[in-house]
Amino acid sequence: MDLRDLVTTHHDDPFGITSAAVVLVDAHGLIRYWNERAESLLGHSAPGVLGQPAATVLTSDDSLAAALSAAQRVGDGWEGVITARHRAGHSVELALRACPLRAEQGSAWLVVACDVTESQRWELDQAVVRGLLEESPIGIAVLDSELRFQWVNRVLAAMEGLPPLYGTDLATGPPGLGRVPPAMDWQARQALMAGRTTPAVEHVTPPQGMSRRNSQSHLRLRSSFPLRDVEGKTLGVCHTAVDFTAQDRARERLALVNEAAQRIGTTLDLDRTVQELAEVLVPQLADFVAIDLFRGVLAAKDLAPGPLTGGTLQRAAHLSIDEELPEAVVDVGQSAGYLPKSPQMRCLTTGRPVRDPVLSPTTWWLAGDPQRMAKLIRLGVHTHLVVPLRARGVTMGVVSLLRWENPKPFDEDDVLLVEELVARAAVCVDNARRFVREHNAALALQTSLLPPDLPDHCAVEVAYRYLPTDAEAGVGGDWFDVIPLSGARVALVVGDVVGHGIHAAASMGRLRAAVQTLADLDLPPDELLAHVDDLVLRLADEAEAVQEGPVVVGATCVYAVYDPISRKLNVARAGHPTPAIAHLSEPVELPDIPAGPPLGLGGLPFESAEFELEEGSVVALYTDGLIEASDRDVDIGFERLCFALAHPDRPLEEICDTMVRILLPEHPHDDVAFLVARTRALTPDRVASWDVPADPRAVHEARDNAVRQLTAWGLEDVAFATELIVSELITNAITHAGGPIGLRLIHERALICEVSDASSTSPHLRRAHSTDEGGRGLFLVAQVAQRWGTRYTPTGKTIWAEQQLPGSGPC
Repeated sequence: MDLRDLVTTHHDDPFGITSAAVVLVDAHGLIRYWNERAESLLGHSAPGVLGQPAATVLTSDDSLAAALSAAQRVGDGWEGVITARHRAGHSVELALRACPLRAEQGSAWLVVACDVTESQRWELDQAVVRGLLEESPIGIAVLDSELRFQWVNRVLAAMEGLPPLYGTDLATGPPGLGRVPPAMDWQARQALMAGRTTPAVEHVTPPQGMSRRNSQSHLRLRSSFPLRDVEGKTLGVCHTAVDFTAQDRARERLALVNEAAQRIGTTLDLDRTVQELAEVLVPQLADFVAIDLFRGVLAAKDLAPGPLTGGTLQRAAHLSIDEELPEAVVDVGQSAGYLPKSPQMRCLTTGRPVRDPVLSPTTWWLAGDPQRMAKLIRLGVHTHLVVPLRARGVTMGVVSLLRWENPKPFDEDDVLLVEELVARAAVCVDNARRFVREHNAALALQTSLLPPDLPDHCAVEVAYRYLPTDAEAGVGGDWFDVIPLSGARVALVVGDVVGHGIHAAASMGRLRAAVQTLADLDLPPDELLAHVDDLVLRLADEAEAVQEGPVVVGATCVYAVYDPISRKLNVARAGHPTPAIAHLSEPVELPDIPAGPPLGLGGLPFESAEFELEEGSVVALYTDGLIEASDRDVDIGFERLCFALAHPDRPLEEICDTMVRILLPEHPHDDVAFLVARTRALTPDRVASWDVPADPRAVHEARDNAVRQLTAWGLEDVAFATELIVSELITNAITHAGGPIGLRLIHERALICEVSDASSTSPHLRRAHSTDEGGRGLFLVAQVAQRWGTRYTPTGKTIWAEQQLPGSGPC
């Protein structure tokens, strides 16, 4: 059933074809049809009456015509009340409707009847509905499930200033036209979500141009409730509204408190919260209000409990019945500048409200403030009320109210009401302050844990963006890193910890530190993610053990290793979006990399994939906030990402700006972090390698080869140290590992010496005793090299050592 039909029909219509007695009488007055309802009303079964004269069955008169003549003529038919004869012999009063059916053989009659009591009850129901919708002072509207107008009576149309179309009958215009007023939309939406009636009382702003002195306080009681069909399906919402004047001050004040509870504290934004308080107070209680907060509150700092006399008050918000704010002495954001004897300072000192008449002999405090005095005299202000803004024992500021247009001075009832409203707002202000403090702490923690600047590396050129979400969602756990590895390689990492706040930021820092530590072990990407997965599980177990709940609910990560010598990128991901690769001569690619489970599930393997890239390709790693920002449609996000990366020859900073502009709205709903890297390649003349026989006599030849290569590179200054490193590492490999043995020198910003062998046994640095014949090789290497380490390969291991080159230039 359509929602519009629900407004104009009745499910219990006694003349409905499925509920009424239906009789068909032919042109000769004989009964040709008799349904079950007719049998229940008059006691005659269909076989017993079919073919019988209708007059002898339906009525107690001599003829049907006589009965119909007593009914009321309606068009071509008849309707009225007749007395019929029951089969048992008693009389039955029936409400009857008869309609002639024209045919060649003559006119037949279709007769529909019901018990007269049912007919009267239905007519009463219809009269009540018509009266409620058309005659009562209650405004009524029907909205569909998408909160569009379907029907509005004249009363509500006048209340809300709707077009005359809505005040006419339902059939005069198409449904769903016009915008639902905000107050009605908000309440109807609450009823639709809650599934129950949602009443509320609100103040109605007097018509524009009407003086408050001549206007009466106006209240409106609203109520919305869902409309459902017989099967319980929600079809829409019925909204009602009743206007009444607030002659009862207690009722008016209760309505204002109710309004304040709904309007103040809708967000955790400090500026918005104080502005909401001002909007509740003006014009209902004051002609002007100023809200001044301590700078420590605005800076989200801790405050001492109790009344305060020190500190600087700063104007946080003010509002007037005059849009030009002629009462304001200072602007929002400026120091309030109250004198020591002013009501504001007295209020802060005592912690109690101050109510002063203005421009009387007692207004001694204005003598030292000529600027405020001039404004108060010009406006004709007669009463000044100041209330402390306090919550949880902490004073955060003062609220000052003025009256001049309203002729009544503030009284004791006004003071109590303002105190109640300000106390409610103070809790919201304190909540906003605490949230900002926690948000700032989490942001500071997160910023300190993220790399302050990414290192310049010969393997890649990098750029990045980290964009925290808005204040309401809180700081998240997005992070990124660029980690130098041995052999001129580099690791690119982007991760995302589930959740927001300090816990997410702290967990992000622990995971980033773990990835850096594991990266130093030169683990393949899939093995590294497996170790990080174990760490996340352990962190969750530790948190549960102390009954604090899981610190790490979950995390995702993508880890990629790029080798500028082979120009290969090895990538593994743990529940994270796949990287995007912008090739120079091919379309942007979203490579098929095994997704892997998110970190923290445990027991599932990770897989990696390897790609060969041409020099100058751009690799983009990012968190899901980047691609899900496009109306939560990931496919659209991937399309826009590919478009933003379509020209990889542009500067990386320009590419980052394009990604932000194309993919992100003004206020993203989630943290966003992304890293873009342009690949570089080490030319063959920067790499030299030799096979070394597993013979001690080969050590001399290896040293000579290394020295000749250093001479060719112009690095004679490091020849002695390099000879020592080569000699010790190859000697160790021949002595403890065996062949095949390889020597490789890499010339980038540092000089890298690598010796590979077939053994998986890792050497250990130790201090040799004076009587030991060996054991000093690695100790000597560690003294002359800036860094050294071991990485494992599919065929054994590689021991590497790096030397910082004097005056290192570009790669």
